[in-house]
Amino acid sequence: MSQFKVNYLGCGSATPTLRHLPSCQVIDYRDNLFMVDCGECAQLSMRRQRLKYSRLGHIFISHLHGDHCLGLPGLISTLALTGKEGGVVTIHTTADGADIFRRILGFFCRETPFDVRYEIFDPKATSTIFESDALTVTTFPLYHRVPCTGFMFAEKQKLRHLKGDVVRFYNVPVRDYARIKSGDDWVTEEGRVIPNAVLTSPADAAVSYAYCSDTVYDERVARSVEGVHTLYHEATYTDDYSDKARKRGHSTASEAARIARAAGATQLVLGHFSKRYADERQHLREAQAIFPNTVTAYEGLAIDLL
Repeated sequence: MSQFKVNYLGCGSATPTLRHLPSCQVIDYRDNLFMVDCGECAQLSMRRQRLKYSRLGHIFISHLHGDHCLGLPGLISTLALTGKEGGVVTIHTTADGADIFRRILGFFCRETPFDVRYEIFDPKATSTIFESDALTVTTFPLYHRVPCTGFMFAEKQKLRHLKGDVVRFYNVPVRDYARIKSGDDWVTEEGRVIPNAVLTSPADAAVSYAYCSDTVYDERVARSVEGVHTLYHEATYTDDYSDKARKRGHSTASEAARIARAAGATQLVLGHFSKRYADERQHLREAQAIFPNTVTAYEGLAIDLL
């Protein structure tokens, strides 16, 4: 079973035929759900993808355009009616967002069997806004028509693996396992130092996922997500509309690919496609010409990172 999975619930602005739903993703990390943006129908998409409402604890809002946040009242109402008893749902947003959502949810969702809390971040800053023993979520600025924020979900460095046969050979006590897995050498009762490299093998690689919603092409984004494993980056337009992309605060598919290449990403996921396109084949061609390991997002897509 995957321990780090990204579920795509909405992949861009809705078209007249609803070929794509408004933006919404859910990161499933060790059975804890983190929602990134909350477009309309988010709760229905969660149900279709069999994501448990009760496991949702955090919602991260990138910016205050309706296709990224107007699903919040419906989602919170659904959680209150059918899915979540007790605990806390934390909405991570800007100060303006917290003010708006408090008023909306205060009117439509007056009584919930769980607490709704707000954690405010500065959209112009880079800061860690969530941390557990294994995962951090960090904000970084994006460059749109309104203040907009990207999110980096990054695993912390993992522990090294004990070599069972070697540990048994040296009669290492269980109480010392944690320190050795953290990288310490071990000293026998006779004072002999056993190097950590003898006792352990390297840790598994830590995985990261970056969410870049609405933004023009800007090299600062690449620096903010440098070394990321999987990058989601908006690709509203193809190259023939590059001028319109910049005027409207968006990127093209090839620009998203340039960000992924500059950042040293392993994988690129494109999303947030304009309604003018019947499909995303041209987006994919233009991006893969620059960054071959590119896929396009669609509703129902789930990517296992671990």
